[in-house]
Amino acid sequence: MEDTSLPIRAAQERLADEELLVVREAVALLGKSQDEAFVVREILHLLSEFLGLNRGRVVLPDPETGELRIVHAYGLTQEEIARGHYLPGEGITGRVMTGGQTAIVQDVDAEPLFLFRAVARENLPRETVSFIALPLEQAGRQIGVLGVHRLRERPRPLARDQQVLKIAATLITHVILINEFIRERTSRLESENRELKWALTKDLSTYGSFGIVGESPQLRRALKQIEQVARSEATVLLLGESGTGKELFARALHLSSSRRDAPFVKVNCGAIPENLVESELFGYEKGAFTGAVGSRPGYFEQADTGTLFLDEVGDLPPAMQVKLLRVLQEHTIQRIGARKEVPINVRIVAATNQDLQWLVSQGKFRLDLFYRLNVIPVRLPALRERAEDIRHLVRYYLNQLDQSYQRNVNITPEAMRQLTDHPWPGNIRQLRNVLERLVLLAEGATIGERDVAAVLHAETHSQMQLQGQPPAPALMPAGMPETGDAGPRVRAYHPVRESDRAAIEAALRETGGNKSRAAQMLGLTLRQFNYRVKVMGIEPRPA
Repeated sequence: MEDTSLPIRAAQERLADEELLVVREAVALLGKSQDEAFVVREILHLLSEFLGLNRGRVVLPDPETGELRIVHAYGLTQEEIARGHYLPGEGITGRVMTGGQTAIVQDVDAEPLFLFRAVARENLPRETVSFIALPLEQAGRQIGVLGVHRLRERPRPLARDQQVLKIAATLITHVILINEFIRERTSRLESENRELKWALTKDLSTYGSFGIVGESPQLRRALKQIEQVARSEATVLLLGESGTGKELFARALHLSSSRRDAPFVKVNCGAIPENLVESELFGYEKGAFTGAVGSRPGYFEQADTGTLFLDEVGDLPPAMQVKLLRVLQEHTIQRIGARKEVPINVRIVAATNQDLQWLVSQGKFRLDLFYRLNVIPVRLPALRERAEDIRHLVRYYLNQLDQSYQRNVNITPEAMRQLTDHPWPGNIRQLRNVLERLVLLAEGATIGERDVAAVLHAETHSQMQLQGQPPAPALMPAGMPETGDAGPRVRAYHPVRESDRAAIEAALRETGGNKSRAAQMLGLTLRQFNYRVKVMGIEPRPA
């Protein structure tokens, strides 16, 4: 009697050989290349050529939108690949992705959930076509879906095809995860490398190229804050007196950020007439108002992808504060006369020499805008707080001025001592102006103490006049003869401080609004008292 088991056994051995060949070649691919697209496509190729599992595709979620898309395929045209996109839970593929369970469709024509989105029915064989979709998962995390077409009437058992597909899905998952790890690791190493290179350049000479010079703890503290926030997108508020270098710090922040190659646009909010602020910031369309003969982008559009420096932001009129707040919230602007808004990508760095919290308490600045701007406050020290930096600044600016005016002027130690001992009410801006005057007026190659004394006396005289104080005789260097009768030296400079407000208001209350008596109580002249009342905006009660 003929043994009928021999052909069956031979067929089984042939099937096992085919499966072993596919698995062996698929595993070998993992050691040949790290190219994810090449390895996955070749695995799908093996499944098609040796097992007849055709039109293989690997569907992965888009990292930005989460929509499922065919990323790797074999047997599909580019047009079919482009059509292969699904929402999570949509169709067979979407359900496998969200449910994590293998789906076997015995007849695609009889399955309502099968969408025929990638491959139209007329492009498939006329006979019964099956579809198998398996989840690609690792430790319970669904990373994608493997799907193939299969003719239902085949000599190969469906169970054996499913078994091989599980092995293929495991290998494909392994390839995807390895490449994901390599990409993340490479990106992290590249980022660390960039940060290291950038950090190696973060020394005083780098900031000197920005015009920020000094070694005092107060300056270093401010610079450290700038370094810490430069790589973020947070809004920064620079606080400091006039002349402390707020624009230099804003520019240093911009050049230290990832936006360094994009525009840096400076706007002095206090220098723009109130009726022009909106058109200057947001721009306008042709015909928006009389004189608008053409369209013009505003400062926000000019700074797109870069940094917008809003200097003296406390001077913005109330109406513009509302519009600035909306821009910070919505990241869109609308030109005057335009019908639609335009998205903008701008980092805001604001600065002020005013006490914004006091302005808020007086109803002159919006509280919600203050919170939006005050995300990262950085206080810039006044020059009198960093006297040890004056010597460095003098050397730095003398070198600049010598080059600008083709001079070769030095300064004596005594003259340098006079400059370091001066209180500098006008901060760094005043120091540079004094040095420029000294360089231009120097008769020889050296700036001496007499030169410095004369210029500082003129500066002090001007400052006291601005404050309503009477002029004083020149302050001569020690050991030099004084002309005229002995008299008082130049009085020490006492800047108007916000902390004096309470004392002034208390004196006015006690004197019933009598300014003369209030000034006398505080040891001030009436002119000095009136100057402080005006600067602080104090409204005395009637006597």
